[in-house]
Amino acid sequence: MDRASRREFLRSSVGAAACAAAIGGGLTESVLAVPESAGQAAAAAPSTTLALQKGLVYDMLPKSLSHAERFKMARDTGFEVVQAPTTPDEHTAEEIKAAADKANIRIDSVMNMDHWHFPLSSSDPAVVEKSLAGMRTSLHNAKLWGSDAVLLVPAVLNPQTSYRDAWTRSQEQIRKLIPLAADLKVVIAIEEVWNKFLLSPLEMDKYIREFESPWIKAWFDVGNVLLYGYPQDWIRTLGKSIVKLHLKDFKRKEDGYAWVNLGEGDADWPEVRKALAEIGYAGSAIVELKAGDEAYLRDVSGRVDRLLLGRA
Repeated sequence: MDRASRREFLRSSVGAAACAAAIGGGLTESVLAVPESAGQAAAAAPSTTLALQKGLVYDMLPKSLSHAERFKMARDTGFEVVQAPTTPDEHTAEEIKAAADKANIRIDSVMNMDHWHFPLSSSDPAVVEKSLAGMRTSLHNAKLWGSDAVLLVPAVLNPQTSYRDAWTRSQEQIRKLIPLAADLKVVIAIEEVWNKFLLSPLEMDKYIREFESPWIKAWFDVGNVLLYGYPQDWIRTLGKSIVKLHLKDFKRKEDGYAWVNLGEGDADWPEVRKALAEIGYAGSAIVELKAGDEAYLRDVSGRVDRLLLGRA
């Protein structure tokens, strides 16, 4: 969910009082030993060891830098992968690929950019076609960059679009994209966002399962559900359907709410880490926060190490 769209959403649905400030490898941890008794080995305890790739969204890197400089900064500040935005211009897309390759950093996934302004749930065929075109571009970007997933906000509710219509319309359009996703071998990852849709993990799980396709999975955002749920509950419910992860933190305040840096909000990171271990999650963990300089990015990188990867 891009930060500009989130700000628009907060103004329209949560209100100014509800948002004080809107913004936007492997883990090594000891595995519990289980003693043997009565001459037989007891059942092994679930492993808490995760293999995660630490990443960030491309917009967190300073826009004043070249593509090559931005990817180098990502690598130098401790990140292994990057989520890049939809890039319609083929020449620019090639430049981004070359810059990532030079920095030896993988473009892990694509942030689709047209799903908010041109939602698949719209009743206007022209709007829907723009949304489909944006997703097709995103899928081809992913293929070029060697990414394995494209993030998609499936629908946007408004006074003109009912919940039921958002469900049926978006599924109908997403099914049109499955053949291309299968051909390119790129997963369409549905994200839960502040769009008044898929408001519970049970609902999101059902929505994804109804596609009956290995090319439709879940993109889980830790921060997005803190307003109305618990990340660890969502993780356990969505389980193996989660293919990608966004890291944010969210703080409830007496006078409203605010997006905050990792570890400064209401996310229970030990429980998040435990839930991820339980489902055997082994994908990327991509930070989605405001942009900043090298010192800021190093600090964010260190927070991921401490909070999620269990590193001192």
